[in-house]
Formats: sequence, structure tokens, C-alpha cells
Amino acid sequence: MEIKRAGSQPSGRGPAEWFTGSVRIDPLLQSAEPARVQGASVTFEPGARTAWHSHPLGQTLIVTAGCGWAQRDGGPVEEIRPGDVVSIAPGERHWHGASPSTAMTHIAIHEKLDGRTVDWFEHVSDEQYRR
Repeated sequence: MEIKRAGSQPSGRGPAEWFTGSVRIDPLLQSAEPARVQGASVTFEPGARTAWHSHPLGQTLIVTAGCGWAQRDGGPVEEIRPGDVVSIAPGERHWHGASPSTAMTHIAIHEKLDGRTVDWFEHVSDEQYRR
């Protein structure tokens, strides 16, 4: 058993090539092989969002604070709030982030496949984001 104390892992900034706006990533778990699960708490400032992306084995988001938006490719922009659990299918193109006026935090959980957890695509344009 290992206990990682709150605050013992440094926060990181979401890289500009994968995110629009100010994003903070706080690592939560990174399982050792043969386990594949990884997780982080991600905080998006108002208007911040991911680029379009997919996960080879899918992703689960658990919203813990604020108000955000999520969209799968070809679907409507959906509002997400604390307590909501968003299940994203393997290979499904999507994005998620804060609403324009409110920050949002979620826990993101996904698994590695052949050493990879995510495939990144183009940024979500302001027109796409505004609905």
C-alpha cells in the first residue's frame, strides 16, 4: 500500500499545444505495470478547454467543482456540473473545459494502451466553443 499525501505531487500547467486558456493539472494516480490506469484533477479557468482528442481505451470524467462544457464530435455541447460523471468511449473525438464565465474542475481517469493514453488533434475554435 502506498499513500500519496495531498500536495505531495507538484501541479503542472496544461501545455498550450493541448489546451486553450489557463489549465492546471494535479496528478492523482499513475499505476505501475501491469496496471494501466492513470488519473488527474484538472482545473480549467473560465473559457479554458482541451483541444479535440480521443483516448484509445476511453475516459471517465468526474466533475468536482464549477460549471463546464463537453462535446463529442458531431454532438451538441453539453453542460457538466459537480457530481456529473461523463463516460467517453474508446476512440471518441471530444473536448471538455470550463464555461465562459465559470471555472471547472474534474477528475480525469483513463488507461494506457501500448504506452499511450491520448491522441491529440486540432484546437477547438472560438466558434465551436461558443456553441
